[in-house]
Amino acid sequence: MVNIAEMTGELAEELAFSQKDLEELERARNMPITFDEDCPEVTPEMAVRFRRVNPPGRRQRADHA
Repeated sequence: MVNIAEMTGELAEELAFSQKDLEELERARNMPITFDEDCPEVTPEMAVRFRRVNPPGRRQRADHA
């Protein structure tokens, strides 16, 4: 993760979204969500049964080994 207070102006500019990126994001934000057989809408019953693959608190601490 990058600490923004420690970034140089050059790095901040390199990581910033371009105008084209911002326009694409805005177009995507305004598009409707389309559900199909590969990506069906989640019903409340389905949401209750949903289980996370990586529940909070069960992260592997490889970096602290």
